[in-house]
Amino acid sequence: MKIIVCIKQVPDTTEVKLDPKTGRLIRDGVPSIINPDDKNSLEAALQIKDNDPDTRVIVVSMGPPQADIALREALAMGADEAILISGREFGGSDTWATSYIIASAIKKIPDYDLILCGRQAIDGDTAQVGPQIAEQLGIPQVTYAQKIEVNGDTIIVQRQYEDFYQNIEVKMPCLITAIKELNEPRYMTPGGIADAYSVKNVTVWGFADVPVDPEKIGLKGSPTNVYRTFSPEAKGMGRILDGSDRNTVKELLSELDNKHLL
Repeated sequence: MKIIVCIKQVPDTTEVKLDPKTGRLIRDGVPSIINPDDKNSLEAALQIKDNDPDTRVIVVSMGPPQADIALREALAMGADEAILISGREFGGSDTWATSYIIASAIKKIPDYDLILCGRQAIDGDTAQVGPQIAEQLGIPQVTYAQKIEVNGDTIIVQRQYEDFYQNIEVKMPCLITAIKELNEPRYMTPGGIADAYSVKNVTVWGFADVPVDPEKIGLKGSPTNVYRTFSPEAKGMGRILDGSDRNTVKELLSELDNKHLL
Protein backbone atom coordinates (compact mmCIF):
# COMPACT_ATOMS: atom_id res chain seq x y z
CA MET A 1 0.00 0.00 0.00
CA LYS A 2 1.28 3.48 -0.87
CA ILE A 3 0.03 6.45 1.15
CA ILE A 4 0.70 10.09 0.32
CA VAL A 5 0.40 12.55 3.19
CA CYS A 6 0.17 16.27 2.41
CA ILE A 7 1.56 18.50 5.14
CA LYS A 8 2.14 22.22 5.51
CA GLN A 9 4.64 24.15 7.59
CA VAL A 10 2.78 26.97 9.36
CA PRO A 11 3.66 29.67 11.90
CA ASP A 12 2.72 28.74 15.45
CA THR A 13 -0.42 30.84 15.80
CA THR A 14 0.01 31.09 19.57
CA GLU A 15 3.04 33.29 18.84
CA VAL A 16 1.75 35.25 15.85
CA LYS A 17 1.34 39.02 15.95
CA LEU A 18 0.17 41.50 13.31
CA ASP A 19 1.92 44.67 12.21
CA PRO A 20 -0.62 47.38 13.15
CA LYS A 21 0.42 49.53 10.15
CA THR A 22 0.51 46.95 7.36
CA GLY A 23 -1.86 44.32 8.78
CA ARG A 24 0.64 41.62 7.80
CA LEU A 25 1.90 38.75 9.94
CA ILE A 26 5.12 39.44 11.80
CA ARG A 27 7.03 36.23 11.11
CA ASP A 28 10.40 37.25 12.58
CA GLY A 29 11.08 35.16 15.64
CA VAL A 30 7.86 33.15 15.22
CA PRO A 31 8.50 29.37 15.34
CA SER A 32 7.19 27.20 12.52
CA ILE A 33 5.46 23.87 13.09
CA ILE A 34 3.75 21.12 11.13
CA ASN A 35 0.10 22.07 10.81
CA PRO A 36 -1.67 20.17 13.67
CA ASP A 37 -4.39 18.51 11.54
CA ASP A 38 -1.70 17.39 9.10
CA LYS A 39 0.09 15.66 11.96
CA ASN A 40 -3.11 13.71 12.64
CA SER A 41 -3.20 12.63 9.00
CA LEU A 42 0.46 11.57 9.19
CA GLU A 43 -0.22 9.58 12.36
CA ALA A 44 -3.12 7.81 10.59
CA ALA A 45 -0.77 6.79 7.78
CA LEU A 46 1.88 5.58 10.23
CA GLN A 47 -0.69 3.51 12.12
CA ILE A 48 -1.67 1.80 8.87
CA LYS A 49 2.03 1.17 8.25
CA ASP A 50 2.41 -0.29 11.77
CA ASN A 51 -0.14 -2.97 10.83
CA ASP A 52 1.27 -3.52 7.34
CA PRO A 53 5.08 -3.29 7.08
CA ASP A 54 4.85 -3.26 3.26
CA THR A 55 3.06 0.12 3.38
CA ARG A 56 5.12 3.11 2.26
CA VAL A 57 4.37 6.61 3.49
CA ILE A 58 5.37 9.52 1.26
CA VAL A 59 5.08 13.02 2.69
CA VAL A 60 4.55 15.93 0.30
CA SER A 61 4.73 19.62 1.12
CA MET A 62 4.68 22.82 -0.91
CA GLY A 63 6.57 25.75 0.52
CA PRO A 64 9.85 27.65 0.79
CA PRO A 65 13.18 25.83 1.35
CA GLN A 66 12.81 26.04 5.14
CA ALA A 67 9.84 23.65 4.92
CA ASP A 68 12.59 21.01 4.77
CA ILE A 69 12.53 21.12 8.58
CA ALA A 70 8.88 20.02 8.72
CA LEU A 71 9.54 17.21 6.27
CA ARG A 72 12.53 16.02 8.32
CA GLU A 73 10.25 15.89 11.36
CA ALA A 74 7.78 13.76 9.41
CA LEU A 75 10.62 11.43 8.39
CA ALA A 76 11.73 11.24 12.02
CA MET A 77 8.21 10.22 13.01
CA GLY A 78 8.36 7.30 10.59
CA ALA A 79 7.59 8.43 7.04
CA ASP A 80 9.62 6.71 4.32
CA GLU A 81 10.04 9.46 1.74
CA ALA A 82 9.63 13.24 1.57
CA ILE A 83 9.06 15.56 -1.37
CA LEU A 84 9.27 19.36 -1.17
CA ILE A 85 7.59 21.34 -3.97
CA SER A 86 9.41 24.65 -3.92
CA GLY A 87 10.02 27.50 -6.33
CA ARG A 88 9.51 31.22 -6.63
CA GLU A 89 7.04 30.60 -9.45
CA PHE A 90 4.65 28.99 -6.92
CA GLY A 91 4.69 31.98 -4.55
CA GLY A 92 1.42 33.80 -3.95
CA SER A 93 -0.75 30.84 -4.95
CA ASP A 94 -4.20 30.75 -3.37
CA THR A 95 -5.92 27.50 -2.39
CA TRP A 96 -7.05 26.74 -5.94
CA ALA A 97 -3.59 27.25 -7.45
CA THR A 98 -1.97 25.41 -4.54
CA SER A 99 -4.20 22.37 -4.97
CA TYR A 100 -3.50 22.41 -8.72
CA ILE A 101 0.26 22.41 -8.11
CA ILE A 102 0.15 19.66 -5.47
CA ALA A 103 -2.20 17.50 -7.57
CA SER A 104 0.12 17.92 -10.56
CA ALA A 105 3.04 16.76 -8.42
CA ILE A 106 1.09 13.78 -7.05
CA LYS A 107 0.39 12.65 -10.62
CA LYS A 108 4.13 11.96 -10.86
CA ILE A 109 3.86 9.43 -8.00
CA PRO A 110 2.57 6.19 -9.53
CA ASP A 111 0.16 3.68 -8.00
CA TYR A 112 -0.79 5.51 -4.81
CA ASP A 113 -3.71 4.06 -2.85
CA LEU A 114 -4.57 6.77 -0.36
CA ILE A 115 -3.99 10.50 0.09
CA LEU A 116 -4.31 11.93 3.60
CA CYS A 117 -4.54 15.63 4.41
CA GLY A 118 -5.38 17.67 7.47
CA ARG A 119 -8.84 19.19 7.61
CA GLN A 120 -7.47 22.74 7.45
CA ALA A 121 -4.38 24.80 8.15
CA ILE A 122 -4.25 27.04 11.20
CA ASP A 123 -2.84 29.96 9.21
CA GLY A 124 -5.65 30.09 6.65
CA ASP A 125 -8.51 28.00 8.09
CA THR A 126 -10.07 27.49 4.65
CA ALA A 127 -10.34 23.66 4.64
CA GLN A 128 -10.20 23.89 0.83
CA VAL A 129 -6.88 22.46 -0.35
CA GLY A 130 -7.53 18.80 0.51
CA PRO A 131 -10.94 18.59 -1.22
CA GLN A 132 -9.61 20.59 -4.19
CA ILE A 133 -6.71 18.15 -4.63
CA ALA A 134 -9.24 15.31 -4.84
CA GLU A 135 -11.23 17.24 -7.45
CA GLN A 136 -8.10 17.97 -9.46
CA LEU A 137 -7.20 14.26 -9.42
CA GLY A 138 -10.75 13.07 -10.05
CA ILE A 139 -10.83 10.73 -7.05
CA PRO A 140 -13.42 10.33 -4.26
CA GLN A 141 -12.96 12.19 -1.01
CA VAL A 142 -14.20 12.02 2.57
CA THR A 143 -13.64 14.97 4.91
CA TYR A 144 -13.64 15.37 8.71
CA ALA A 145 -12.52 11.80 9.43
CA GLN A 146 -12.53 10.89 13.12
CA LYS A 147 -11.92 7.17 12.51
CA ILE A 148 -10.34 5.25 9.62
CA GLU A 149 -10.32 1.51 8.97
CA VAL A 150 -8.71 -0.23 6.00
CA ASN A 151 -10.75 -3.10 4.59
CA GLY A 152 -9.11 -4.63 1.55
CA ASP A 153 -9.24 -2.11 -1.28
CA THR A 154 -11.71 0.11 0.54
CA ILE A 155 -11.55 2.54 3.48
CA ILE A 156 -14.31 2.79 6.07
CA VAL A 157 -14.41 6.33 7.41
CA GLN A 158 -16.34 7.66 10.37
CA ARG A 159 -17.12 11.25 9.40
CA GLN A 160 -17.78 13.78 12.15
CA TYR A 161 -20.74 16.16 12.22
CA GLU A 162 -21.70 18.56 14.99
CA ASP A 163 -24.02 16.19 16.84
CA PHE A 164 -23.66 12.83 15.05
CA TYR A 165 -21.35 10.88 12.76
CA GLN A 166 -21.67 9.13 9.43
CA ASN A 167 -19.98 5.90 8.33
CA ILE A 168 -18.80 5.99 4.72
CA GLU A 169 -17.14 3.21 2.73
CA VAL A 170 -14.99 4.48 -0.12
CA LYS A 171 -12.94 2.60 -2.70
CA MET A 172 -9.26 3.42 -3.11
CA PRO A 173 -7.60 5.45 -4.49
CA CYS A 174 -9.24 8.22 -2.49
CA LEU A 175 -8.47 11.28 -0.39
CA ILE A 176 -9.37 11.71 3.29
CA THR A 177 -9.01 14.78 5.49
CA ALA A 178 -8.29 14.23 9.18
CA ILE A 179 -9.41 16.05 12.32
CA LYS A 180 -7.72 16.08 15.72
CA GLU A 181 -10.17 13.53 17.16
CA LEU A 182 -8.76 10.91 14.78
CA ASN A 183 -5.69 10.13 16.90
CA GLU A 184 -2.83 11.41 19.04
CA PRO A 185 0.30 12.02 16.91
CA ARG A 186 3.42 10.19 18.04
CA TYR A 187 6.70 11.80 18.99
CA MET A 188 9.90 11.58 17.02
CA THR A 189 12.37 8.96 18.26
CA PRO A 190 16.13 9.47 18.64
CA GLY A 191 16.74 6.81 16.00
CA GLY A 192 14.13 8.38 13.75
CA ILE A 193 15.78 11.80 14.06
CA ALA A 194 19.18 10.31 13.20
CA ASP A 195 17.74 8.55 10.13
CA ALA A 196 15.89 11.69 9.02
CA TYR A 197 19.16 13.61 8.75
CA SER A 198 21.67 10.90 7.83
CA VAL A 199 19.82 8.16 5.93
CA LYS A 200 16.60 9.54 4.44
CA ASN A 201 16.51 12.38 1.92
CA VAL A 202 14.11 15.18 1.05
CA THR A 203 13.57 15.34 -2.71
CA VAL A 204 13.02 18.88 -4.00
CA TRP A 205 10.82 19.45 -7.05
CA GLY A 206 11.03 22.91 -8.58
CA PHE A 207 8.96 24.58 -11.27
CA ALA A 208 10.69 22.60 -14.02
CA ASP A 209 9.91 19.30 -12.28
CA VAL A 210 6.15 19.74 -11.88
CA PRO A 211 3.99 19.68 -15.04
CA VAL A 212 1.90 22.82 -14.48
CA ASP A 213 0.53 25.59 -16.67
CA PRO A 214 2.35 28.78 -15.58
CA GLU A 215 -0.87 30.72 -16.17
CA LYS A 216 -2.59 28.73 -13.39
CA ILE A 217 -0.10 29.22 -10.56
CA GLY A 218 1.17 32.01 -8.33
CA LEU A 219 -0.59 35.35 -8.02
CA LYS A 220 -1.36 35.36 -11.74
CA GLY A 221 -3.23 32.07 -11.59
CA SER A 222 -5.04 32.69 -8.31
CA PRO A 223 -8.71 33.70 -8.58
CA THR A 224 -8.70 34.95 -4.98
CA ASN A 225 -6.36 37.07 -2.88
CA VAL A 226 -6.17 38.32 0.68
CA TYR A 227 -7.38 41.93 0.70
CA ARG A 228 -6.65 42.67 4.36
CA THR A 229 -5.58 40.88 7.53
CA PHE A 230 -6.45 42.40 10.88
CA SER A 231 -7.10 41.65 14.54
CA PRO A 232 -10.68 42.27 15.73
CA GLU A 233 -11.03 45.28 17.97
CA ALA A 234 -11.32 44.46 21.65
CA LYS A 235 -14.84 44.73 23.00
CA GLY A 236 -15.65 47.03 25.88
CA MET A 237 -16.18 45.74 29.37
CA GLY A 238 -19.53 44.05 29.87
CA ARG A 239 -22.09 45.08 32.45
CA ILE A 240 -22.94 42.84 35.41
CA LEU A 241 -26.49 43.03 36.75
CA ASP A 242 -26.98 42.64 40.50
CA GLY A 243 -30.09 42.12 42.55
CA SER A 244 -32.85 39.56 42.85
CA ASP A 245 -33.57 37.17 39.99
CA ARG A 246 -36.86 38.90 39.19
CA ASN A 247 -35.35 42.39 39.08
CA THR A 248 -32.28 41.21 37.16
CA VAL A 249 -34.39 39.55 34.46
CA LYS A 250 -36.61 42.62 34.24
CA GLU A 251 -33.62 44.92 33.85
CA LEU A 252 -32.01 42.61 31.30
CA LEU A 253 -35.15 42.49 29.17
CA SER A 254 -35.42 46.26 29.37
CA GLU A 255 -31.80 46.71 28.20
CA LEU A 256 -32.27 44.27 25.31
CA ASP A 257 -35.46 46.06 24.30
CA ASN A 258 -33.70 49.42 24.35
CA LYS A 259 -31.03 48.02 22.03
CA HIS A 260 -33.75 46.64 19.72
CA LEU A 261 -32.52 43.09 20.28
CA LEU A 262 -35.99 41.82 21.24
